Amino acid sequence: MVETSHQGSLVATTDPVLASFRSSIDNIDAALIHILAERFRITKAVGEYKAAHTLPASDPGREERQIARLRKLAEDAQLDPDFGEKFLRFIIDEVIRHHEKAKLGE
Repeated sequence: MVETSHQGSLVATTDPVLASFRSSIDNIDAALIHILAERFRITKAVGEYKAAHTLPASDPGREERQIARLRKLAEDAQLDPDFGEKFLRFIIDEVIRHHEKAKLGE
């Protein structure tokens, strides 16, 4: 029997196939968090560089190129490109917010 969390409560799972799927999902979620943390470490350095060189916090041309590139990657991976774009825009908005804070010396 494997216990998993479901909406804040523990639910016993006796189905080994479901438990295996959930274990894989948990591993992927952990990898996503680590990848995002590394991405934000790098973008923090970019923000500090931009602030030190009085560069703008955002680069709309690059952002649009990235979104187009990642929409294509999403399609190729059979992921909804609209979802991929929303996810990336959320990340970009957060990065820009960090860059603006770096520009203010925060």
